[in-house]
Amino acid sequence: MIMPLKSLSTLGGALLLAGCTAMMQSNAPREPAPPPPRVTEGGDACGAGRVQDRVGRHYDESLGDSIRSESGAGVLRVMRPGEAHTLEYRGDRLNVRLDEDGVITDIGCG
Repeated sequence: MIMPLKSLSTLGGALLLAGCTAMMQSNAPREPAPPPPRVTEGGDACGAGRVQDRVGRHYDESLGDSIRSESGAGVLRVMRPGEAHTLEYRGDRLNVRLDEDGVITDIGCG
């Protein structure tokens, strides 16, 4: 009598697994997610559009001074990998993001 109960539980488990696998496999094509919106699309209060030619250059203090003055931003924030930053948005603040080698990867408002 124990044998049929064991076979029944094995069969039940296999059917459950097959049903879950069938549910997970969907052949319907999915559209890719849209890109995230850029904060600077609605306006360019910090002047990021005027200094986009600096992306790809190695950052140093003199380049930072020229970026801030040419953009007209009220505040310049340099964002290096691994550093903590506040999350509040300031439209007059220019964010300069750097990679591990000190190369500018992005310039935007915030």
